[in-house]
Amino acid sequence: MRYLISVLAAVCMASVAIPDAKPERVSPAQQKLPTQSGLQPPSGRGLAPDFNLKDASGKDVKLADLKGKVVLVNFWATWCEGCQVEIPWFIEFQTEYAKQGLVVVGISLDDDGWKSVKSWIKEKKVNYPIVIGNEGLGKQYGLGDGMPLTALVDREGRIADSHTGVVEKTATQQKIRDLLEESFKNPAM
Repeated sequence: MRYLISVLAAVCMASVAIPDAKPERVSPAQQKLPTQSGLQPPSGRGLAPDFNLKDASGKDVKLADLKGKVVLVNFWATWCEGCQVEIPWFIEFQTEYAKQGLVVVGISLDDDGWKSVKSWIKEKKVNYPIVIGNEGLGKQYGLGDGMPLTALVDREGRIADSHTGVVEKTATQQKIRDLLEESFKNPAM
């Protein structure tokens, strides 16, 4: 047994001590694997479907206008229990990270539109734009039968992460931090 442990230790030390070892090549398939925090690497991200919807005051909310910001897009409804759990977290994220470039956008899929949503926004003291969406837009983001659906859009307008169901608060917060640290390559500059 001691012999086996000694051999394993020697092999491990030898593999660390090889100075001329070449770095491992990363295949295109491996470049699309999620990062440590679970985000898609930039090379594996697709463009987020654009939208132009009105908020409760009638102001346009366009995803294209938010380029250069990290956007948390959340499909929700007033009747969705899971949504009620995570929306207070999104309010916290908006407060904590707005100055660093985060914008949370809530897209309600309530059938009666503003009738239910306006009073709900006021009651919950939502501090980010809420718009009324539709099933078609939800499907473009991958929404199936369940809600909520949360997508994290990077500064370039690409989906870095998408999650159906209630997000895990700490993991989502870390993903937001990681996206806020990514640089923005504005082609207009």
